[in-house]
Amino acid sequence: MSGSLLITFDKIWKSYGQGEATVHALAGVDLAIRSGEFVAIMGPSGSGKSTAMNIIGCLDTPTAGTYSFMGIDAGRLDRNRRAMLRNLYVGFVFQGYNLLPRTTAVENVELPLIYRGVAARERHDLAMKALAEVGLVGREHHTPAELSGGQQQRVAIARAIVTRPTLLVADEPTGNLDTARTHEIMELLTRLNTELGLTIAMVTHEADVAFYAGRTIRFLDGHVASDAVNLEVV
Repeated sequence: MSGSLLITFDKIWKSYGQGEATVHALAGVDLAIRSGEFVAIMGPSGSGKSTAMNIIGCLDTPTAGTYSFMGIDAGRLDRNRRAMLRNLYVGFVFQGYNLLPRTTAVENVELPLIYRGVAARERHDLAMKALAEVGLVGREHHTPAELSGGQQQRVAIARAIVTRPTLLVADEPTGNLDTARTHEIMELLTRLNTELGLTIAMVTHEADVAFYAGRTIRFLDGHVASDAVNLEVV
């Protein structure tokens, strides 16, 4: 069940350049995401979907309009305060796993907790728990080279959720995986959404991946072209 409003775009514009060279990546976009939703964001190259996701993840700010995250006008925060908001409330998963190659799975997952100053024993326990939640019991002390692509992405997901974020931003999380591993990762994300109540905003270009989400927002030319519930998962 989705809850209170977590994210709102109120007439969001994002523009680059000046004068006749101005490009509007987003052109007056309105949208809302509630706590506990799993939303897929789609659209062709240049549609504005990546720009929207960067604003949602507090990696960028709008040129005009209001971006509200957890009731905070996040679009007007300075760089340091947006970084603090990301560190406290947002987890990220990318197409590339971005794991430290000579570091074990559990040590990779501990990294966000080190940045928070969590004591060694506690962060180890929390990292082990997160790895168990993504189905990697017995692989905790393997390095990335000793893990399959799907297992490496599970480590990346464990690292993203170990801090118990309010929002998980997933950017093409299955882009480097074959069909079987893709479905495994999507089933994992669906379970985390359902069991942990984790809000997920996911960019994908694959329709079969998008249908794991409860809702799909499609961007085109800087606008929301459609916003629909995925009936298959209702």
